[in-house]
Amino acid sequence: MKTILFSLPGNEKLTELMATKMDAEVGKATLRKFPDGESYTRILSDVKDKCVVLVCTLHEPDEKLLPLYFLSHTAKSLGAMCTCLVAPYLAYMRQDKVFNEGEGVTSGFFGKLISGFADSITTVDPHLHRISSLGEVYQIPNKVIHAADAISEWIKENIENPVLIGPDSESEQWVSEVAKNAGAPFTVLQKVRHGDRDVEVSVPDVDIYKDATPILVDDIISTARTMIETVQHLKKAGMKPPICVGIHAVFSGNAYQDLLDSGVEKIVTCNTIPHSSNGIDLSDIMAKEVKKLMHHI
Repeated sequence: MKTILFSLPGNEKLTELMATKMDAEVGKATLRKFPDGESYTRILSDVKDKCVVLVCTLHEPDEKLLPLYFLSHTAKSLGAMCTCLVAPYLAYMRQDKVFNEGEGVTSGFFGKLISGFADSITTVDPHLHRISSLGEVYQIPNKVIHAADAISEWIKENIENPVLIGPDSESEQWVSEVAKNAGAPFTVLQKVRHGDRDVEVSVPDVDIYKDATPILVDDIISTARTMIETVQHLKKAGMKPPICVGIHAVFSGNAYQDLLDSGVEKIVTCNTIPHSSNGIDLSDIMAKEVKKLMHHI
């Protein structure tokens, strides 16, 4: 079965990289809005008897959802064998329970919506907190890609004498995995509470790592407040300016500039959300996993 990839606006670079690695065609489509705000979709490439791959990161998802929906159904109406969604960043995963009376579990609603028009979904490190697997909310074949190996490889290739820093005990499992694969040591900030408002934060074994380059690793950098706070603690401990590494470059509001201004050496993210900080390419593993998933449709 032949494969054809379509990029939604902003995802062109990732789509081109994936298409090259999948030996697939990049399709052409017109997506625009009518003067009254309604969406217009037209597929210009031949999709008959082909597997259509729609590449669209779902950061700020509301404006992207209808074009995706229309594109998928249009492709099927033109004879496409299947439509596979590649959403490197997957939205609406945080509302995974009812926190207040009158709310809905929007992660489940969103999953049903996507499952209604896509035949599979591939994503990178979604926010699975109270949800044990993506299959609990998506009723279609799905694949979760983990970026830890790619991050570890980037650290090995680019940083001399690194030490990975976890901002709290909850981050230890994630940080330790990246550190192990990178062949680097890691430490986790320790918090000692002396009272309700008196919390002392320290860097364990700080003297050992004074000459090392601190690497702060997190999955989603949104407000960046946790990283900024961690940077301040490292400064007080006399460590070098850290390099901040994230999977998803959400960067709400002025978060990116605020993090730069906090005194970091560099910010590097994976290319799950297009951003100037993208420096870790996941297109190879995404291409491989999408091809595997097609066999289960």
